Amino acid sequence: MEEENIEAMILRIEHKSKKIENLLKQSKPVEALKTALEVSPTNTKDERCKSANWIVVHRAMMAIRDVDGMFSSLDPEYYDILMKYLYRGLATGDRPTCDQCLRIHEKLTEKAGLGCILRSLADTVNTV
Repeated sequence: MEEENIEAMILRIEHKSKKIENLLKQSKPVEALKTALEVSPTNTKDERCKSANWIVVHRAMMAIRDVDGMFSSLDPEYYDILMKYLYRGLATGDRPTCDQCLRIHEKLTEKAGLGCILRSLADTVNTV
């Protein structure tokens, strides 16, 4: 039963990836990021799901050029999950990824406050 759920999650992530690529081709990076953050598999321990979704979020996140403008369109319901992905991105050590994560982190902290950081770090159950 567990394996079926994981396979279903992987299929959803693959579908989401295709949708994001279409949004990026249409020059809609914020919509792509919203789509990437939707239904993130935070409550699974399966690393395949987490890694697959990280790739999708990373692709959308790296396409963001106007970080200030992003927050005029990004709903607050996505702030905490985005913060978790920013920390995952910083953990990669990849220079372009870290640079982008730090740019977004600064603006997200201004927008959402320190509570967003604390919630992201303290939540050890719903991880990305």
